[in-house]
Amino acid sequence: MAARITLLDGGMGRELKRRGAPFRQPEWSALALMEAPETVERAHAAFIAAGAEVITTSSYALVPFHIGEARFATDGRALAELAGRLARAAADAVPNAVSDRKVRVAGALPPLFGSYRPDLFDAARAPELLAPLVAGLAPHVDLWLGETLGAIAEAEAVADALADDPRPLWISYTLADQKPDLEVPRLRSGEPVAEAVRAAARRGAKAVLFNCSQPEVMAMALEIARGTLGALGAEIPIGAYANAFPPKDESAQANEELSDLRDDLDPAGYLGFARDWAACGATIVGGCCGIGPEHIAALHAEFGGAEFE
Repeated sequence: MAARITLLDGGMGRELKRRGAPFRQPEWSALALMEAPETVERAHAAFIAAGAEVITTSSYALVPFHIGEARFATDGRALAELAGRLARAAADAVPNAVSDRKVRVAGALPPLFGSYRPDLFDAARAPELLAPLVAGLAPHVDLWLGETLGAIAEAEAVADALADDPRPLWISYTLADQKPDLEVPRLRSGEPVAEAVRAAARRGAKAVLFNCSQPEVMAMALEIARGTLGALGAEIPIGAYANAFPPKDESAQANEELSDLRDDLDPAGYLGFARDWAACGATIVGGCCGIGPEHIAALHAEFGGAEFE
């Protein structure tokens, strides 16, 4: 059956920095929401102009890890609401330069205790941290995106937080890529991809994706996801949006520093990987950290409006 590729946006943090937004640790991309929210809306608009059909709220750093426990307690919900409102304004006000389709807003629900650190996940605290994010974003989003989730437990916590919400939930896992086993890809927790895909389907995910890992590890994960969902009889779209980083050490802290980018992952290089993902059955494609509007424009030139078997 032919399927159309849906284009996501790219990495917001580096795009904000490139546009002159305030950007430092520990706040990371949350600092732009606090001090220069206009830059957030402009970054969203740039990705829309490049061809993105789904943009993701800039709520990834709205966790105590980045903004501190005290500020999260007092301002977490308001900052999430601002992130949702800015994305909604960009989606509604800026015509999609390449399609008459309505741009959708995905409400980003991030790893709560640090990227790439499923070992730090605290299931007991997860509901209290997710609740203000969901409440703030809810008035503005078309769907939910639990992203850069390094363990099945993280995905399950997101699903639990949205149990009463009727909007679609997309689950996006991050994959081990330091010394990956390309034949048996795993989450950063060590859990097999097939097990993670089954868990996402069991919890009602309307799409299963892989993100914020090197592009080389995506294809086999997509193949396994397609086979696993096929065996379940589940017609759930799959997709990928990789980062442009060199391999990260297993003990790396979330956004520990502004990472170098790979020279080979310019728009043309990244597009080559995206072609492979489409061949593996991906129908949702975009970019993560280090992937800018120019990359999304290249994806649109290849995939915009096209259908694939």
